Amino acid sequence: MAVAELLSNGVVKQLVERSRPPKEWIPHDDVEDRPDSSSFPSGHTAAAVAFTAAIAPSWPWAGAACAVPAALVTVERVHSGAHYPSDVAAGAAIGLATAALVRAAPRFLIRMKTPG
Repeated sequence: MAVAELLSNGVVKQLVERSRPPKEWIPHDDVEDRPDSSSFPSGHTAAAVAFTAAIAPSWPWAGAACAVPAALVTVERVHSGAHYPSDVAAGAAIGLATAALVRAAPRFLIRMKTPG
Protein backbone atom coordinates (compact mmCIF):
# COMPACT_ATOMS: atom_id res chain seq x y z
CA MET A 1 0.00 0.00 0.00
CA ALA A 2 2.71 2.44 0.96
CA VAL A 3 4.64 1.82 -2.26
CA ALA A 4 1.47 2.34 -4.33
CA GLU A 5 0.69 5.57 -2.49
CA LEU A 6 4.26 6.81 -2.88
CA LEU A 7 4.32 6.04 -6.59
CA SER A 8 0.87 7.41 -7.37
CA ASN A 9 0.83 10.49 -5.14
CA GLY A 10 4.53 11.19 -4.73
CA VAL A 11 5.68 10.58 -8.28
CA VAL A 12 2.97 10.34 -10.95
CA LYS A 13 0.71 13.11 -9.57
CA GLN A 14 3.75 15.40 -9.57
CA LEU A 15 4.48 14.61 -13.22
CA VAL A 16 0.93 14.74 -14.60
CA GLU A 17 -1.03 17.95 -14.14
CA ARG A 18 -4.69 17.09 -14.66
CA SER A 19 -7.60 19.07 -13.25
CA ARG A 20 -10.53 17.35 -11.55
CA PRO A 21 -13.67 16.63 -13.58
CA PRO A 22 -15.87 19.70 -14.10
CA LYS A 23 -18.53 20.21 -11.44
CA GLU A 24 -21.17 20.28 -14.17
CA TRP A 25 -20.46 16.63 -14.95
CA ILE A 26 -21.26 15.47 -11.43
CA PRO A 27 -24.92 14.44 -11.04
CA HIS A 28 -25.20 15.59 -7.41
CA ASP A 29 -24.54 18.77 -5.43
CA ASP A 30 -21.86 17.35 -3.13
CA VAL A 31 -18.81 18.41 -5.18
CA GLU A 32 -17.50 21.39 -3.24
CA ASP A 33 -15.02 19.46 -1.08
CA ARG A 34 -12.64 18.05 -3.69
CA PRO A 35 -8.84 17.96 -3.53
CA ASP A 36 -6.82 20.62 -5.37
CA SER A 37 -4.11 18.16 -6.40
CA SER A 38 -3.84 16.52 -9.80
CA SER A 39 -6.66 14.14 -10.65
CA PHE A 40 -4.33 11.58 -12.27
CA PRO A 41 -3.94 8.90 -10.94
CA SER A 42 -6.24 7.93 -8.08
CA GLY A 43 -4.07 7.28 -5.02
CA HIS A 44 -7.03 5.86 -3.10
CA THR A 45 -7.60 3.29 -5.83
CA ALA A 46 -3.89 2.48 -6.05
CA ALA A 47 -3.72 1.77 -2.31
CA ALA A 48 -6.94 -0.26 -2.19
CA VAL A 49 -6.00 -2.41 -5.18
CA ALA A 50 -2.40 -2.83 -3.98
CA PHE A 51 -3.55 -4.10 -0.60
CA THR A 52 -6.06 -6.50 -2.16
CA ALA A 53 -3.62 -7.79 -4.78
CA ALA A 54 -0.84 -8.22 -2.22
CA ILE A 55 -2.83 -10.39 0.17
CA ALA A 56 -4.93 -12.37 -2.34
CA PRO A 57 -2.22 -14.90 -3.32
CA SER A 58 -1.53 -15.82 0.31
CA TRP A 59 -5.05 -15.55 1.67
CA PRO A 60 -7.56 -15.91 -1.18
CA TRP A 61 -10.57 -15.56 1.11
CA ALA A 62 -9.21 -12.27 2.49
CA GLY A 63 -8.39 -11.07 -1.01
CA ALA A 64 -11.95 -11.83 -2.11
CA ALA A 65 -13.32 -9.99 0.91
CA CYS A 66 -11.08 -6.99 0.23
CA ALA A 67 -11.98 -6.91 -3.47
CA VAL A 68 -15.47 -5.63 -2.66
CA PRO A 69 -14.37 -2.50 -0.77
CA ALA A 70 -11.57 -1.93 -3.30
CA ALA A 71 -14.14 -1.92 -6.10
CA LEU A 72 -16.36 0.40 -4.09
CA VAL A 73 -13.44 2.81 -3.64
CA THR A 74 -12.98 3.01 -7.41
CA VAL A 75 -16.67 3.68 -8.01
CA GLU A 76 -16.84 6.26 -5.21
CA ARG A 77 -13.84 8.20 -6.55
CA VAL A 78 -15.59 8.69 -9.89
CA HIS A 79 -19.05 9.26 -8.40
CA SER A 80 -17.73 11.89 -5.99
CA GLY A 81 -16.26 13.86 -8.88
CA ALA A 82 -12.71 13.49 -7.61
CA HIS A 83 -11.54 11.44 -10.61
CA TYR A 84 -12.16 10.49 -14.19
CA PRO A 85 -12.56 6.75 -14.92
CA SER A 86 -9.09 6.74 -16.50
CA ASP A 87 -7.65 8.07 -13.21
CA VAL A 88 -8.99 5.09 -11.27
CA ALA A 89 -7.90 2.70 -14.04
CA ALA A 90 -4.36 4.08 -13.78
CA GLY A 91 -4.52 3.86 -9.99
CA ALA A 92 -5.60 0.22 -10.25
CA ALA A 93 -2.73 -0.52 -12.64
CA ILE A 94 -0.26 1.10 -10.24
CA GLY A 95 -1.75 -0.91 -7.37
CA LEU A 96 -1.44 -4.19 -9.26
CA ALA A 97 2.10 -3.45 -10.40
CA THR A 98 3.35 -2.39 -6.98
CA ALA A 99 1.73 -5.41 -5.31
CA ALA A 100 3.51 -7.68 -7.76
CA LEU A 101 6.83 -5.91 -7.19
CA VAL A 102 6.53 -5.99 -3.41
CA ARG A 103 5.60 -9.68 -3.44
CA ALA A 104 8.54 -10.47 -5.75
CA ALA A 105 11.10 -8.38 -3.83
CA PRO A 106 12.00 -11.00 -1.17
CA ARG A 107 12.67 -13.68 -3.81
CA PHE A 108 14.73 -11.24 -5.83
CA LEU A 109 16.79 -10.20 -2.80
CA ILE A 110 17.43 -13.84 -1.84
CA ARG A 111 18.65 -14.60 -5.36
CA MET A 112 20.95 -11.58 -5.24
CA LYS A 113 22.53 -12.81 -1.99
CA THR A 114 22.91 -16.39 -3.14
CA PRO A 115 26.30 -16.97 -4.83
CA GLY A 116 25.76 -18.48 -8.14
